[in-house]
Amino acid sequence: MKVTILGAAGGIGQALSLLLKTRLPEGSHLSLYDISPITPGIAVDLSHIPTSVEMTGFTGDDITLALKDAKIVLVAAGFARKPGMDRSDLLHLNAGIIKNLISQISITSPHAMIGVITNPINTIVPIAAKVLKKIGVYNRTKLFGITTLDIIRANTFLALFTGKKPEAFNTPVIGGHSGSTILPLLSQTNYNVQLTEKDIYNLTKRIQNAGTEVLESKSGGGSATLSMAYAATNFCLSLVRALKGESNVIEFAYVEGQGEYAKFFSQPLVLGKNGIIKYCLIENLSKFEECALIKMLDQLKHDIQLGESLVQ
Repeated sequence: MKVTILGAAGGIGQALSLLLKTRLPEGSHLSLYDISPITPGIAVDLSHIPTSVEMTGFTGDDITLALKDAKIVLVAAGFARKPGMDRSDLLHLNAGIIKNLISQISITSPHAMIGVITNPINTIVPIAAKVLKKIGVYNRTKLFGITTLDIIRANTFLALFTGKKPEAFNTPVIGGHSGSTILPLLSQTNYNVQLTEKDIYNLTKRIQNAGTEVLESKSGGGSATLSMAYAATNFCLSLVRALKGESNVIEFAYVEGQGEYAKFFSQPLVLGKNGIIKYCLIENLSKFEECALIKMLDQLKHDIQLGESLVQ
């Protein structure tokens, strides 16, 4: 099982590499790539951790060896949001990077599962899909925008609010991965909690604005790198379990689905050896959630169209 991380020398990439080195199954191969010259050294550093996960690190213009035979490719390359930047600023910085990397993946590992971490995910994933389509290797069941961080935050904030253990919660989050397009389904959390309309509104807003909360708390010194690395690790391990043949592996991700709400949408999925095997229905929304879903769609569709227009 070879997993490749692109952007492995960045804030998310290094933490993600560390977590996967300690959590991938025995006999796995973790391949790191970044334009930073320290990347091979990061691999050497991690190789001293006593787990049976092989490490290799690559830098420079040629990423072929880093990608060759990869079953999973995690894309964490690009710039992070800084104070004063909106997501459109971030898009202009990262779009070109993603187009280049996805092109490289399509040539060297066209059948790999691709997990996109680079923001803004609402727009970057449609860019990736369009590039793969132009090259002729697109498989919508194998391209994922990793939105697991929104679920982790929803569980954490619910636990803080209720005084219960965060590990006990499993809260669905649908839609996109920025601002109002993030929709936690607090009515469907697995834990029986009583929330007022005001509670639901405040918790929803905090989950939606959590990225900015981290950005501001770091005083311009970075964005949500560590929690994102933890989230991406969990998602990657679900892909590994599915690839190994485990049944009923359920995850949420931002994917091209059935188009019920938008062309790309974060929703529950059943994963298998060849990618997504089932797009699960989104049902039983509360009135608050139904209204929030309707209100977010214009923004989400705009983000998607913007991404696709950048690959004409």
